[in-house]
Parts: sequence; structure tokens; C-alpha cells
Amino acid sequence: MTPRRAGAAAASADSPIVFAALGDRTRLELVSRLSHDGPLSITKLTEGFVMTRQAITKHLRVLERAGVVRGAPEGREIVWHVEQRRLAQARRDLDAIARQWEGTLQRLKKFVET
Repeated sequence: MTPRRAGAAAASADSPIVFAALGDRTRLELVSRLSHDGPLSITKLTEGFVMTRQAITKHLRVLERAGVVRGAPEGREIVWHVEQRRLAQARRDLDAIARQWEGTLQRLKKFVET
């Protein structure tokens, strides 16, 4: 296996879905708030945003499909939670990509210096 393939194989197969979901500023802010403040209802999550509850809900559904958050009914509301395992896997995927780039940059440096 080539170094590029080895690095690519180290990342999970569904990491592109997670990274695409997190690539939006609003969704990243939602995950950040949930990570910092803990589980929140849509009412609490929409505080401070200039968009509607429906728009926030659409963003949450994208994150939910990517496995980053989970909505659980509590009474009459849905409370949103961060899926810590999924974020931990994304972190491992980023670490694998960083290692791949480190190896590539080291090979380039060695090539340039010789």
C-alpha cells in the first residue's frame, strides 16, 4: 500500500459525512454550544441565532444524519445531545490525516535537502 493509501485507510469510511456536516459555520456553532452547555432543547439552541427554529432544526437533522448529535424526546420537547464517540472518531480521523501530511512533508524536506 502506498503512503497515501495507508493514510486514507486510517480514516473511517464515513468521515467525509461527518466533516461535511461540521463544515458549516452554523452547524459547527451548534455542536460547540452542545459540547459546552450540555444537552439543550431547540428553544435554548435557537437563543442567540438570527435564524428561525425551523432553520436550526434543519441543521440539527444534518448533524443527526452524520451521527454527530442525537435528539431525544423529553416531555413535549426534543433535547439534543452531542454524540461523543462520533466526535472522538472524527478527532482520530483528523489525527490520521495530520500524520499522513507530516510524513509527506518530511519526505519533501528530505528530497529538497538532498
